[in-house]
Amino acid sequence: MSYLSSERANVLMEALPYIQKYSGKTVVVKYGGNAMTSDALRDAVMSDVLLLKLVGINVVLVHGGGPEINAMLKRLGKESKFVDGLRYTDEETIDVVQEVLCGKVNKNLVAALNRRGGKAVGLCGLDGALFEAKVKDARYGLVGEITNVNAQIVTDCINAGYIPVVSTVAQGVDAECSYNINADTAAARLAIALHAEKLILLTDVRGLLMDPKDESTLIPIVNIADVPGLKNKGIITGGMIPKVDCCVEAIRWGVRRSHILDGRIPHSILIETLSDTGIGTMIL
Repeated sequence: MSYLSSERANVLMEALPYIQKYSGKTVVVKYGGNAMTSDALRDAVMSDVLLLKLVGINVVLVHGGGPEINAMLKRLGKESKFVDGLRYTDEETIDVVQEVLCGKVNKNLVAALNRRGGKAVGLCGLDGALFEAKVKDARYGLVGEITNVNAQIVTDCINAGYIPVVSTVAQGVDAECSYNINADTAAARLAIALHAEKLILLTDVRGLLMDPKDESTLIPIVNIADVPGLKNKGIITGGMIPKVDCCVEAIRWGVRRSHILDGRIPHSILIETLSDTGIGTMIL
């Protein structure tokens, strides 16, 4: 046997115990950032999701679509506005958000999985009242805070052999409207409702860093008990705060592992899920 063939066999044998461990379990992946805008990275994510499904792992893909929303608003001559890092969403903007997320982005991802031989189905938070929400804060406009997750429609899709692809627009319970929902938050709440084994958030950094300016200072494992101290020290700061908070909430409500992964690394989902190496930051 050649050295290359032996290495390939070792990779497959390394994956075997993880396949056995996670077969029949559910993994929720929040997909966004550079992994969504780069064709090569998007292809890698689609391949990862399909491979996990083929070895018996139930993958639910929750996605955002900020760049596509920005592009559509720009074509309409409307400026994107953000308050505290959240997109200010007026009535015109929520129409664009719903059109882009529930339509173009969602269906393109479904098609990408199906072209590779997968069996994907697109859902949005309005389907089956999957995500119900109330207004989060008037300062943000039609940005919602999830009040309830009705995960049965996602469970039904999984049981029928589909890969659910979920966009994050919610049905209003305090008004007859739709709400824009942060995709990290939606993924965490859905992972809880599905009793998922793992929550994976793809982002544009290596993970949680001791020094945000130095990617060599990755913190590979964080216990949720250590999170308040890391915030006080200024290690968890800025845009990493809501991501870590989502992971902590998921763990507290029964998800066994949460991960913040670098979506710029091709096949980061497979490396984390099916290898001894692991990447990014695991919160447990």
